[in-house]
Amino acid sequence: METHHSEEFLKENVSKVHDLLEKQKLIEKVVHEQMSPNQEIVDSLVHRQHLTQLKHLLEPLHTGDIAHILEVLPFTDRMTVWQLIKDVRGGDVLLEVSDSARENLIDSLSPEDLLIALNQMDGDDLAYIADDIPEEVLRVRGQSLTTEDQNWLRSAMAYEENTVGFLMSNEMVVIYETDTLEIAAKTLRSLEELPIHNDKLFVVDRRGTLKGTLSLQNLLLNEPNLPVSKVMSTDFVQFSPLDDAGEASQAFERYDLVSAPVVNERGKLIGRVTVDVVMDFIREETTEDVLSMAGISGEEDLFAPILHSASNRGLWLMVNLFAAFFISRIIGLFETTLAQIVSLAVLMPIITNIGGNIGNQTASLIIRGLTLGQINSDNTLYLLKKELGVSALNGSILGIIVGIFSYIFYRSLPLAMVISISMLLTLIVAALLGLAAPLLLQKMGRDPALGSSIIMTATVDSVGFFIFLGLASIFLV
Repeated sequence: METHHSEEFLKENVSKVHDLLEKQKLIEKVVHEQMSPNQEIVDSLVHRQHLTQLKHLLEPLHTGDIAHILEVLPFTDRMTVWQLIKDVRGGDVLLEVSDSARENLIDSLSPEDLLIALNQMDGDDLAYIADDIPEEVLRVRGQSLTTEDQNWLRSAMAYEENTVGFLMSNEMVVIYETDTLEIAAKTLRSLEELPIHNDKLFVVDRRGTLKGTLSLQNLLLNEPNLPVSKVMSTDFVQFSPLDDAGEASQAFERYDLVSAPVVNERGKLIGRVTVDVVMDFIREETTEDVLSMAGISGEEDLFAPILHSASNRGLWLMVNLFAAFFISRIIGLFETTLAQIVSLAVLMPIITNIGGNIGNQTASLIIRGLTLGQINSDNTLYLLKKELGVSALNGSILGIIVGIFSYIFYRSLPLAMVISISMLLTLIVAALLGLAAPLLLQKMGRDPALGSSIIMTATVDSVGFFIFLGLASIFLV
């Protein structure tokens, strides 16, 4: 199997698959439109020939590349490719694709075909996607697992999705502290293959309690007759299965970890977490946060059916619609003022546009800080003062600029003063909301990123219009 990993190679193969599929559609359409006594046989032969070409193109590709190709193809084309690879590589591909695409692919399979794909997985892999598999199919597949894998599957499924227990694997190399390095090396050589990302061996006592870790470097560079206990490291990062996966991912980044042990409350080694799983978790969380800020619940498949996508986006659009009605009522309160001073209608969008940007900037920084664990009760007050200071400074500068241009256009000093003050006040309120909203959502146990952009825009617009039109009603009418 080829091992190219460049973006150019991936894009080239995506393009080849797309072009081949389009070419097949065109040729099959032309052949089908031609009148022939053996039309059905000809159609079948042409279709098989095209599928064979596509299969030859897919065979040498890495599983991750095939997963990417499936994710970027429209629904019909995706199903064509999926039908070609599901029986041989379906299990591996299901592990690689995004959650939304995996749900789409599983739904397309009959229980029998799904079992064929699941038979390509061990208990560790099954646990990773167990929530997406129909319960009856998972039960049937579980019965064919070894007792060890069945126990692992049950224990792994007991953990919440955002915990270390959900991410951990049982594939690891374990040695005893009383072993010599020579015995540890023999343990490695006795394996058919090393677990993925295996940079260290885990050292336990006879009761299975984790005592240390032995790096492959120390194993190879020291005398074979030395006991493991003399060479192993006792200073290492370890996790509990109940630890938050987000905090674990921060630890992997902070300490440049490749793998780390997971121990239970009694200190016994029960599994390990590897960097590839952590990277997948970070990617999924980042994608979900970006979509949540835009008011899209969950991870939406870019090529999902229209009805599914529409329903996924509909909730926050309804929230936005009601917010728009509320904003229109605020504007309606100042209908007389707007009728007397038409220039206010021209200047209104400037206030809310800048205010919305300030609010979203602040909210984005706070959400990132919360995600990285940089914000706590000790530094929240400082952040509040800092963000208010930044918005006051920017509000003063932008207020002066917009005031100058307003005076140039409308030759009204009171109008220029009103819009300058409105800009300053709106930006201060926007920064306050941008800081408070994510912190409040987290305090309530909700995702700080969920719909924050829509909430921020609606609130800042309402406040901005009220401040500007209120001041105009007091000083200009």
